[in-house]
Amino acid sequence: MSSSPATNTLSRKLAAQVFNKQTLKYLFTTHFWGPVSNFGIPIAAIADLRNKPADTISGPMTLALTVYSAVFMKYSMAITPKNYLLLACHVVNEAAQLGQGARYINYHYLTSHDAQKAD
Repeated sequence: MSSSPATNTLSRKLAAQVFNKQTLKYLFTTHFWGPVSNFGIPIAAIADLRNKPADTISGPMTLALTVYSAVFMKYSMAITPKNYLLLACHVVNEAAQLGQGARYINYHYLTSHDAQKAD
C-alpha cells in the first residue's frame, strides 16, 4: 500500500511544523515539564472524586490545594512567556479540589451520621 505524493507532502509539512527547532527547544524546558509533572495532582484528585470515601477527605489539605492552584493560575499568566500548560493544570486541579471540598462539606456539615454512630 503506497501513499500518494499529496499525502507525503502534507505529512512532511506537518512534521516540519511539529518537529521544528522551537518546539523541540520548548520540550526541554521547565515551562513544559513542570506542568506535565504537576498534572499528577489533579489526576489523583479526579480519581479520588469517585473512589475515595468522603469521610477520609482532609479539609485542610483540600483548602490548601485549592488556594495553591488559585495562586499558580495567577502566576502562570504573570510570568513571561505566559505558561498556558501550567494554567490548564491548575484550572483542572482547582475544579477537582472544589469538588473534593464540596464532598467534604456535604459529609461533615450537611449530612447527618446518627445512624452510623449508633451501629
